Amino acid sequence: MSLRVLKGALVGVALIALAFSGCNQSYPAIDSITEDDLVRDVTALAHDDFRGREAGTVDELRAAAWLAERAREVGLQPAGEDDSYWQFYDMRTVRLSPTSRISIGGRSFEIGDDILVESPVETSANGSLVWVGSTPSERIADARVRGRPVATMMLPPSNPPTPGMSLSEYRYARSAIRERTRALLDKGATAVVLVSDSIADVAFAMNAAGPQKGRTRFDTEAMQVRPTDQPPVLWLPANSRQYVSQGQRLRADLTVESFVYPSASIVAVAPGTDSELVDEYVLFSAHHDHLGVGAPVDGDSIYNGADDNVSACAALLAIGRAFVKKPGRRSALFVFHGAEERGFGGSYTFSLNPTVPEGSIVAVLNVDMIARNHPDTAALLGTVSPHKNSTELVETAFAANEAVAGFELDLSWDEHGHPENFFFRSDHRPYAEIGIPVLFYTSMLHPTYHTPNDETELLDFDKLYRFTRWIYATGWDVAQADERPSIDEGWTYSR
Repeated sequence: MSLRVLKGALVGVALIALAFSGCNQSYPAIDSITEDDLVRDVTALAHDDFRGREAGTVDELRAAAWLAERAREVGLQPAGEDDSYWQFYDMRTVRLSPTSRISIGGRSFEIGDDILVESPVETSANGSLVWVGSTPSERIADARVRGRPVATMMLPPSNPPTPGMSLSEYRYARSAIRERTRALLDKGATAVVLVSDSIADVAFAMNAAGPQKGRTRFDTEAMQVRPTDQPPVLWLPANSRQYVSQGQRLRADLTVESFVYPSASIVAVAPGTDSELVDEYVLFSAHHDHLGVGAPVDGDSIYNGADDNVSACAALLAIGRAFVKKPGRRSALFVFHGAEERGFGGSYTFSLNPTVPEGSIVAVLNVDMIARNHPDTAALLGTVSPHKNSTELVETAFAANEAVAGFELDLSWDEHGHPENFFFRSDHRPYAEIGIPVLFYTSMLHPTYHTPNDETELLDFDKLYRFTRWIYATGWDVAQADERPSIDEGWTYSR
């Protein structure tokens, strides 16, 4: 059976979900969700004034403060640390230090402008290059490159990016670099110098900020970022091919620096009305950070992320307003996670150290990019095995869609082995890892994803309005049900 589920096919599932939840399909506060409120909040948070809300910057903290104030205005109560709206945590960055130097054939290359270093690595590499050009990896003898620095052309990856997706050159380059590098390092190369082909060359400038920004992750023992211990991997643009040839001497003296800085999530609650269920929570999730200021595209260097993920933040504020107007039996918890773009810092922090009692979160409805692409099509992830961990929660969401939104659901993005691997790329993931029922609402990738062109004027606000009503309706049904949605028997989290 096709995984593309059309509207008519959901009717039977809707009846099952009704039987499970005994849900009230009137959704008493749904009319408090308005397109005007969504437009106002998106326009404010996706403004250039917040400079793209990059994790760990003052801009991200200013955006978090704006959300905390909006949550207060909406009427949501603080549910973070110390009776505040905030939950802070540390992020760690490891990056190349300014003292790092690279030369080839006696010519110095400026890191970040003339040459890129794939990962922060503290090492010295010194030797004559072996030029293997475009020779397929399987035809390169191990003995030829073992113990030597190797220079090569990039080759097309075996798994190219999905046609029509955004950043196709960037994705092409990332795949090409991984494949070519892995093959040469496995043969014993002590360093790899990659020269762009014509497609990867388009992505070179997009990566130029990498050495300055470094690698950033949530700062725990389990996830702490450290300098890599693999040989250095260096990336040159196509116009530097003339400087790379057999026997040229590579000298790379690379050092790293590391520092910690704060990031934060905003946590708010609409308390429930049922004395027996008030200490159980339906968690509505979104991330508020984006990519900050980076490589310019069409003259714009601020990555505002209007769809990714201001659209979801505005939706959560609107849903919060509805739950304040008419609370559910269970409490509605709203977490605006920070640092999603830097390794799920906010969601890992909250899932492992919740500010509500452990075990009290009955479901996570995560929202990430819900205002682009075809107006009548949506994706819901966590609905197809092995990603699906609660059939009851899925059926409730299907029924709510049928009742208030009527989207045609494309579930193909949830298939195991989908080339975008999208189920594992948003803030529901840490909650799934610890066995909480999860769903991921999205309108999927689009041509301006992770570019400065993800702007407010490109959003479909009617679609955002319908998505918001659907997410609210799902959450309302879960909040009203006699029993919390159960985890499917035998389910385990796996990649």
